[in-house]
Amino acid sequence: MFTQTCPQVKQKHLAFIPATRLQQSFVAAAEKSTLLWLAERTPRWINSDYLTLLGFVAQCLAGVCYALARWNHYALLPGIVFLALNWLGDSLDGTLARVRNCQRPRYGFYVDHIVDTFAAFFLMGGLALSGYIHPAIALGMLIAFLMLSIEAYLATYTLGRFQLSYWKFGPTEIRLLLAAGNLALFRWPTAKVLGARLRLLDVGGAIGIGGMALMLVVSAIQHTRTLYREERIS
Repeated sequence: MFTQTCPQVKQKHLAFIPATRLQQSFVAAAEKSTLLWLAERTPRWINSDYLTLLGFVAQCLAGVCYALARWNHYALLPGIVFLALNWLGDSLDGTLARVRNCQRPRYGFYVDHIVDTFAAFFLMGGLALSGYIHPAIALGMLIAFLMLSIEAYLATYTLGRFQLSYWKFGPTEIRLLLAAGNLALFRWPTAKVLGARLRLLDVGGAIGIGGMALMLVVSAIQHTRTLYREERIS
């Protein structure tokens, strides 16, 4: 395995302990092998910061493609390409840092997830403007995502475990669903549910909101119970 030491990374605040990463999604094993293979072959001039920037820009451009699809549905196709580039940048940056022994746990955690927050706004904003989904549902998806993210970050701080997936679903599965949805919109922009004709993404978005809300409630109850037991007042 190719490694690269980073003597320029100053080791300060040694009391900081990185959280345990919990990734148990459907594609986790295959994804990990793929990312390791890519990290070992990434040119030396490319570093994790470049990849983080790539992931951010790509997700923002995916949102732009959704917005442009309001006037030309073929804009959904480059949107799939940008979702793939978002996966590459967002997933490979941390793996590359670990393979090259260039980890910056606090910096990496903060930058990666604050960037995800801004990028999610652009992606859902583009969806809201696309005409393929009701803006209220797009907003609901953004709110549910942010609330679930807050729960994950709080659990990371209090329990030392960073939850990357819930019930076998993680960011990669979400990207795959979005890409499949883009293709499906060419043939099935609407779906018939209980006799009513609804927009396909309205149905998918409503299911997504419900799923994330359920994950949030269940995780909050579980983590509250765990913390209560660990800090029980005698």
